[in-house]
Amino acid sequence: MFKPEILNTLKKYSSKTFLNDLTAGIIVGIVALPLAIAFAIASGVEPERGLFTAIIAGFFISLLGGSRVQIGGPTGAFAVIVYGVVAKYGYSGLASCNCNGWNSFDYARRI
Repeated sequence: MFKPEILNTLKKYSSKTFLNDLTAGIIVGIVALPLAIAFAIASGVEPERGLFTAIIAGFFISLLGGSRVQIGGPTGAFAVIVYGVVAKYGYSGLASCNCNGWNSFDYARRI
């Protein structure tokens, strides 16, 4: 039977661990929330929907996740975006970038 890892973690949770988690949460929020807004805009919906999704999904991933160090957030949506690029342009469309006439492979060779 599935037992969320949070039940085991809370038994050994201390104030020091809470402060560490709070610090990590603030740092992740600084990165993840703007990213969630960007994904919402890129998906064609209102920016606040990205915020709601990131916060609610992050809460449920943390609550029901199977690992104490599980990472979840708006970057999971990136898989859908990558799939769309691969479906439309193929892997070569994903693996190469045309930056003013230079693709990523040319750039790597010239460094």
